[in-house]
Amino acid sequence: MSPDVSSDGKTLDLLAIGRSSVDLYGQQVGGRLEDMGSFAKYVGGSPTNTAIGGARLGLKTALLTRVGGDHMGRFIREQLVREGVDVASVIADPARLTALVILGIRDRESFPLIFYREACADMALTAADVDEAQVRAARAVLVNGTHLSQPGVRDCSMKAAELARASGGKVVFDVDYRPVLWGLTARDMGEDRFVAHEAVTAILQQVLPACDLVVGTEEEMHILGGSTDTVAALRSIRTRTDALLVCKRGPEGCSAFPGAIPGSLDDGVAGPGFKVEVFNVLGAGDAFMSGFLRGWLRGEPLERCCELANAAGAIVVSRHGCAPAMPTWPEMQAFLAMRERPFRLRQDAELEHIHWATTRAGTYDQLTVLAIDHRSQFEDMARDLGADLARVPAFKRLALAALDRVAGGDPSFGILLDGRFGFDALAAAADRPYWIGRPIEVPRSRPLAFECSADVATEIAEWPLNHVVKVLCLYHPDDEPDLRERQERQLARLFDACRKTRHELLVEIILPAEMPSDATTVARALDRLYGLGIKPDWWKLEPLDDPAAWRGVAAVIESRDPFCRGVVLLGLSQPTEALLAAFAAVADIPVVKGFAVGRTIFAEAARAWLAGEIDDAAAVTVLADNLAALVEGWRRARAAVGQAA
Repeated sequence: MSPDVSSDGKTLDLLAIGRSSVDLYGQQVGGRLEDMGSFAKYVGGSPTNTAIGGARLGLKTALLTRVGGDHMGRFIREQLVREGVDVASVIADPARLTALVILGIRDRESFPLIFYREACADMALTAADVDEAQVRAARAVLVNGTHLSQPGVRDCSMKAAELARASGGKVVFDVDYRPVLWGLTARDMGEDRFVAHEAVTAILQQVLPACDLVVGTEEEMHILGGSTDTVAALRSIRTRTDALLVCKRGPEGCSAFPGAIPGSLDDGVAGPGFKVEVFNVLGAGDAFMSGFLRGWLRGEPLERCCELANAAGAIVVSRHGCAPAMPTWPEMQAFLAMRERPFRLRQDAELEHIHWATTRAGTYDQLTVLAIDHRSQFEDMARDLGADLARVPAFKRLALAALDRVAGGDPSFGILLDGRFGFDALAAAADRPYWIGRPIEVPRSRPLAFECSADVATEIAEWPLNHVVKVLCLYHPDDEPDLRERQERQLARLFDACRKTRHELLVEIILPAEMPSDATTVARALDRLYGLGIKPDWWKLEPLDDPAAWRGVAAVIESRDPFCRGVVLLGLSQPTEALLAAFAAVADIPVVKGFAVGRTIFAEAARAWLAGEIDDAAAVTVLADNLAALVEGWRRARAAVGQAA
């Protein structure tokens, strides 16, 4: 049997249907939406959040929705792909715009939000959009209450539910009641969770006979059951369906009712709850659903399903955002294994690190980077040649063209470019699939200084999120204490800024040439920085001749941060032959993923081009040939290790 096909013949765990939007979250906490000064952009919409949450917990999920044929629609689709959600049924609607939601965190109990959903793309779903083969392939279909509010989207949801039942799948109903989306409140009252309305109750109840699982808050059970007494509402729901009913109870966890409804919610099946500070309730219900389905679709005991649901909800209420806050399975395991949990969960550094590291986009078995972020070297070269420094940006565009020639769109290639001479090339690289790094340090600074204002976070907040922040630090673990601590404070500031702005960080360590070193020095440097809580996504290190030195580096990274993406080798202007020998020496070290080399590749071509000795085409050819030689050398070294094994 194929690993992608379960014992019941299904290839999907979950097909979620309905809302998909872009959430614009106010970044200032504790104020009115009117006073927000900036917003973070996330994917949103209840079924979309659940599809992402389920994928992060190991489920095979898909989404049926419509997005606009616009920038925001493309953002949603691209993010879903990054999360591992099947987007075969994410339809781009050229006639409508993607829905937007503006949200804020006002205080511990108030979370204002405004829905911009008039004639939005996802409300144009029709029964004709349902891919019958995809529904039959799903173990469960998730329908949401909001998408029962209009005839067209209601027909889509009902058709999918009926097909699922007919093909042996399960139907999951998330009541997802937002009165404003039924036209029952003023448009600025999006946070209101309950308005009684008989017509809404009647519409929602139409789906109940098809359901196997119904999940909702107490207020949502009230609207579904037509009573503000929760037990009475659940009993009313029970007369219309034999489905498992799960009532979310906030800090008290949940109560599940597989059969008759008892006289008290406390008499239902429950899993342990988790006491954490409530920072943001938005998205917690979708996380709850994801956690519950992780257990339920795998046949786990009901108590375990409740535990997973409660844990996922507890994690998300501690964070900013909905979809990006969803836990991953490694994170969930770490959370449940904790003997003690801080009340302010988002301040648990290790859990937050696991979350960050397991939600980064992409994986890299190898990474080969053309490093042309140099600034002072180009200034020196232009001065020596009497060349116009204003020509340097054009050369860096040629470097990107050379990378394109060698890489051909392969995302395991990358480029390091600065914002001063390389801005035009950076902008052009945005349309390519390559890894992009960008320096922040003042060239040759020791102690480390940044090319920006005193607040480094305000600088990198202006960088696109796919720009990896690169910092070169001339650092030795045996530096004079004052110098060492000053540099460490800078690195710690930068690490914190990168996490807050959601940028990956590459730390390049070069040992000062005037200081003695041995096989343990680089490993000791990394170990000391790890001890300060600095966990970069990437390291960039000098080639080391001693295999013992590399074993020491690898051991430190594995013990201190097994989630580290890896190491790339720098070149230090060494000849190609020397670098090829260095590649062979480290090819059997798994943590070394490739290289980020600059002057070995570009110095000859840059000097000749600035001097007017070669034209653009010749420069691109030289750059491409030099890069290709190193790439081929790296791959050959790695292949030799594989053959020997």
